Amino acid sequence: MSKSRILVVEDDLDIVHMLRLYFESQGFAVTAATRGQEALTVCHKQVPNVIILDINLPDIDGYEVCRTLRNSLRTSHIPIIFLTQKDQRSDKIAGLELGADDYVTKPFDIEELKLRVQNALRRASYENLTNPITGLPSGKLIEEHLRGLLQRGHWGLLYVGIYNLRGFSDSYGFVASDDLIRFTGIILGDTVDAFGTPDDFIGHVGGSDFIVISTPDKVEALRREMISRFSKEVGGFYGFRDRERGHIVLNEDGGERRVPLATLTVGVITDQTSPFADIREITEVAAEARRNSTPRT
Repeated sequence: MSKSRILVVEDDLDIVHMLRLYFESQGFAVTAATRGQEALTVCHKQVPNVIILDINLPDIDGYEVCRTLRNSLRTSHIPIIFLTQKDQRSDKIAGLELGADDYVTKPFDIEELKLRVQNALRRASYENLTNPITGLPSGKLIEEHLRGLLQRGHWGLLYVGIYNLRGFSDSYGFVASDDLIRFTGIILGDTVDAFGTPDDFIGHVGGSDFIVISTPDKVEALRREMISRFSKEVGGFYGFRDRERGHIVLNEDGGERRVPLATLTVGVITDQTSPFADIREITEVAAEARRNSTPRT
């Protein structure tokens, strides 16, 4: 099972070191940022499952970091736990009003902090808000954004999937498969940063299925770049022999089956594709567009 990713935003390196050692020993993957802007960059590169956020930072304070994350469709869902020396009631209220999920004051009990982290992750999972592999919005959050499309025009949607992931998983195992799915989420984020708009939305539907919501004038450039970058970099997930011959050989029922290297398939629709009455119709048409983009074998 994939490790939950914690982003620690703290300029006290002793605390960073302590939290890294402790949470890694508890089975978490820990990334650290010592400045607020650095934390915002990290969140756009790879969405963490939870953030432990100090208020007093050298550049922008934790309140501003929290406000920026909550105002972005890409990061608004991430659970945030404030960790700070401020213990005034007004400070706690200010943090919670910005959308923080919890508040812990220094000095703190690290076991209590762990429980608060676990509770935040459990709530997000229970409410079906995020995908545990990528940390991207899932379930209810995706449905909310799809319903929003019915209320406005001028949108474009990309329905993204990994073709031949099953063969890759059969050969390399589910851990490597999760790594490839996570890598795909990173590619989508980088592509949206470079070719999309600040208001674009990325969701992880489940398995290897993703959606990206942008504007009609952006979707074709997004599609081309996603496919191109995935194709250039996916070879790094394969062994040298498979990479050189361009396929995996699977032994099945005494015979061999060749499975090409994984590729991205991307279906594109816009608000002009068809009149849509509900989100079911949007997803059905998007799925059909992606099927039509799948290589014929």
